[in-house]
Amino acid sequence: MATIFHNDWAELLNAELEEPYYQEMRSHLAQQYRTTTVYPNMHHIYNALHYTSFENTRVVILGQDPYHGANQAHGLSFSVQPGVRIPPSLQNIYQELAHDLGCTPPAHGYLASWAKQGVLLLNAVLTVRAGSAGSHQGMGWERFTDRIIEALNEREQPIVFILWGKHAQDKASRIDRSRHHLIASPHPSPYSADRGFFGSKPFSRANAFLRSIGSEEINWQLPMTAEQLER
Repeated sequence: MATIFHNDWAELLNAELEEPYYQEMRSHLAQQYRTTTVYPNMHHIYNALHYTSFENTRVVILGQDPYHGANQAHGLSFSVQPGVRIPPSLQNIYQELAHDLGCTPPAHGYLASWAKQGVLLLNAVLTVRAGSAGSHQGMGWERFTDRIIEALNEREQPIVFILWGKHAQDKASRIDRSRHHLIASPHPSPYSADRGFFGSKPFSRANAFLRSIGSEEINWQLPMTAEQLER
């Protein structure tokens, strides 16, 4: 069977692609991509899974849905493509990262270096209509990403789940907290960051747990120059 996944996610998710809900969602999405503007580019929808294999996932950062502005979303939650202005939510993430670990914020918003280290940058919903946040909620993506979380939860090797915002925290019931480590806080959006995201220290807490299980820590310091981004 043909697959859209190019690593070990294929074995776990190929059956999901045959489910009636997914087929219906795929048809609906194809129509929207033809008639409206949808983000990210259809070839980037599954970038989170392409960048971070199932086996290599050590941390999951779960957001809501992709950025809905032009040229922003590229399939990694909270990340934007090189050369795109850093969105307010990501600016707040950088601010917390600086306070938490002393990391220097880069002048870009490209988070691929995290993904390549085993940070699965996943949204609860993987597409959005241009200019309309939350427009693809309830289409079927939540069920699909539930399956991703369930697969990770079944893993014997513990994982850190960082859940930012209510839509991400809706997944918490699918995570076995006796095995995995869960860090939940308000969303880093300017509308909610002051309600508990700032000061939550998710990055140092994630690394502390990874250390406790003998796993390599994440280097949260992002590359500072464009030349370093794809290394």
